[in-house]
Amino acid sequence: MIVEYVQAALERARYELIDDAEPYYGEVSELAGVWASGRTLEECRRRLAEVLDGWIVVRLGRGLPIPPLGNHTISKPESLEVNV
Repeated sequence: MIVEYVQAALERARYELIDDAEPYYGEVSELAGVWASGRTLEECRRRLAEVLDGWIVVRLGRGLPIPPLGNHTISKPESLEVNV
């Protein structure tokens, strides 16, 4: 579920060259605050995936909704059971 959501988000990412020390900029416009930059396009993509992972964790931890991306959704689990 989460892996598919991240993949769907990265497929929607838009990249551009900016005049900066890290010239590659990428964002997922449907997800506020999900952006990254890098010295290369690959570095930018990797950082964007890391930002997205953290963004999901924070939103789940705070009980904030995560917008659906096409058929892909993530919702906070009702409870977590740990078997020892």
